[in-house]
Formats: sequence, structure tokens, C-alpha cells
Amino acid sequence: MKRFLSVLQILSILAAIAVMPSVAQAFGRGNAQPELTTVPYVDLNRYLGRWYEISSIPQSFQKGCTATRATYTANSDGTIGVLNECNLNSIDGKLKQANGKAKVVDTTTNAKLKVSFFWPFYGDYWIVDLGSNYEYAAVGAPNRDYLWILSRNTTMDELTYNEILERMTAKGFDVSRLVKQVQP
Repeated sequence: MKRFLSVLQILSILAAIAVMPSVAQAFGRGNAQPELTTVPYVDLNRYLGRWYEISSIPQSFQKGCTATRATYTANSDGTIGVLNECNLNSIDGKLKQANGKAKVVDTTTNAKLKVSFFWPFYGDYWIVDLGSNYEYAAVGAPNRDYLWILSRNTTMDELTYNEILERMTAKGFDVSRLVKQVQP
């Protein structure tokens, strides 16, 4: 019984740490920003498939990643399978993979999801921009610490990319933090 309580205590501490940024923002210590808006609707069947990272705000879990891509598949339980892949340190580097799953948390728009690569921890995955033909997407989080610009192709024309940056700036993202990804 003592061991069970220790595990429970550890999980409680981890849960408290996970919500600290939200609490700090609610009490005005965070960066006051308007509520982040998503796209009005996402057809998840059209969203499934392979996406290539064009740029992102660097994250520790992506350190050393090159040629980053994500593949989304429909699971029989209604969740979405997530396979993130990259090559370490170069286009020809060792393949790194992470398997996870996403669940829709706003079924009206399908634009707000939670993604987990390590249960029971989930992160926000909000689709905040999307091409009319699902040719590009911008994915972020309400705290604006995460932002990925994705494309169905390994490249994106500069005009489209700059238009996305303008929209992300208007949504409160610091686009100066974005780093372009090397793709084959």
C-alpha cells in the first residue's frame, strides 16, 4: 500500500506541474493574450496522411531532428494514430520515430485535439490555419509555446509561407522563433 501511495503522490505532483503555466496565466503572471482561435472546421479524413514540417518553434523533444514528418491514421476506437519521424542530425541520419495518439476534444470543429506520446500526459494540438485543399496547416497551442507549419509537400513557396506567418503573428505567435526545417 505504501508503494501505491508513492506512485499516486508522484502522479499528483506531475499533474500539478503540468497545469502551472495555465494557472500562472490565469492569475496574470503570464503573457496576456487573446484567446487563440482555430479554423472553423477540419474534415479529419482529409487531414489524415503524411505532413512535412516546414518550420517550427524548436522543442527539446525534436533536438537533432532533420526531415521531420508526421503521419496521421484513423484508429478503430475513434482516435487518430500519430507517427512522428525524423532523421537525426542529417537527411541521411538515423531514423527516429515516436508513436502516439490524438483525440478530438472539440467535436464541433475537430480543430482542437490532445496528443499523447506518453500516457497519461496529453498536449494541445490546435489546428489554427489550414489550406482550402488541405495542402498546408499551422498547428499550435493556446500558450503559443508550440507552432508547426506543415505541408503535404517537402517545400512551400515563399508567398504562401509569408502569408501564414502574417496570420500567425496576428494570432499572437512569435514567428521570429520559427526555425525552418531541412527536407529532402
